[in-house]
Amino acid sequence: MNISYYDFKNLPDQSQRDIVVNQGLLMNETIKNKLRFSLYELSSFSVEVVYNTSDNRITGLNVFQNKSAYSN
Repeated sequence: MNISYYDFKNLPDQSQRDIVVNQGLLMNETIKNKLRFSLYELSSFSVEVVYNTSDNRITGLNVFQNKSAYSN
């Protein structure tokens, strides 16, 4: 899926979660205490999904705009 950072940010929370989990590319994952941090790549941005491992529910979503390798 090719969606811009700004279009993604303007979607409702549930739509953002659905897109990330179903269409994002899982890049990395780590667990600390009872939280699992999963980093997904989508188009030109990344999304960190925070899961509570006790009930496997999403507790947070952080969106990061990727910087171009050629920017100064």
